Order: sequence, then C-alpha cells, then structure tokens
Amino acid sequence: MLALDKTNFEQEVLNAEGYVLVDFWSEGCEPCKALMPSVVELSEKYDGNMKFTKLDTTKARRLAIKQRVLGLPTIAIYKDGEKIDEVTKDDATATNIEEMIKKYL
Repeated sequence: MLALDKTNFEQEVLNAEGYVLVDFWSEGCEPCKALMPSVVELSEKYDGNMKFTKLDTTKARRLAIKQRVLGLPTIAIYKDGEKIDEVTKDDATATNIEEMIKKYL
C-alpha cells in the first residue's frame, strides 16, 4: 500500500487514471488500526485492479477536510480523480469495503 501525504495526494489520487482506494486513518483511531490488516489483505487480493493507498489524516488534516472526510475510519474509492464511493465509521468493515471494491471491478 502506498502511503500518501499532502505532497503526493494530488499526483497519486486526483491525477491518477483508473480506480484508487484511499484509506483515511490516524494513529489515534483504534478502529482505523484494527481495520488496517483487512485493507492490506484486500490490497493484495485485488492488486493490479485498483491502486491501494492510505493517508494519515493527522499529518494532512486540511487535505482530509477538503476531501470531505468527516469521520474515521473512511475508505474512499476515486475514479480518474473523482471520489465515487466511500464507507465510513461503523460501515467501514472488511466485508463492506470488499463489496464496494467489487462494484467497480
């Protein structure tokens, strides 16, 4: 999984062609850290079909707000730079994330 920050988010997500999954998380978010192994597993399972990335929102708070990430964890899918879907907070489960990925493959 590619770690994003405010210097590469635009290039890797907003200017990317095709599908990009962004895991918005933070060090202080226990549900985020609990979910991370499942997201890594999905990234290995669907490697080649979708780019998998993660953004620590504590290091890029303004960027997260600009992307309308209002709660954590938030897993969003972008296509050609546009956010097209997301699951957030209690809906951000491994099952729901995989269902969301499958919709676009």
